[in-house]
Amino acid sequence: MLEHVDPSALLARLQATLSAMPPVAAMDIRIAGYDNGVLRMHAPLLANVNDKGNAFGGSLASVMTLSGWALVSLRLAMAGKDAEVYVADSSIRYRAPVYGELMASAKAAPDQDWEGFLALFSKRGRARISIRAEIVGGAAELEGRFVAISKG
Repeated sequence: MLEHVDPSALLARLQATLSAMPPVAAMDIRIAGYDNGVLRMHAPLLANVNDKGNAFGGSLASVMTLSGWALVSLRLAMAGKDAEVYVADSSIRYRAPVYGELMASAKAAPDQDWEGFLALFSKRGRARISIRAEIVGGAAELEGRFVAISKG
């Protein structure tokens, strides 16, 4: 049901929200697209480089966390829900240095159900969902729970 909504305008609005946050703007994090339940983000290495010439770990964490936040925000907006989305908790595994563009993807964890999440949100005005994000190529992965709280 949700996959049939064209998210283009919603993605542009999410990007505007992200770009208005000074740390995100400094890291030049951009939404790269959304397809088949997967949201993609990227950021240039030059704006996120550390003293070793590879991606700063905090930038990897940020782009993965923000990809999860944007995915949950997008899915709520696609369902016509007005909510604030927060990361409740997360864990990150760093596996390898990144020497190029930071490219992240986020999707619902395998045991999660968007329809159930949205139904609970509609009923209670708040809901949680687990998201898995990764730096493309397996350099890092994040497992996080995101909470949505109704604005109304």
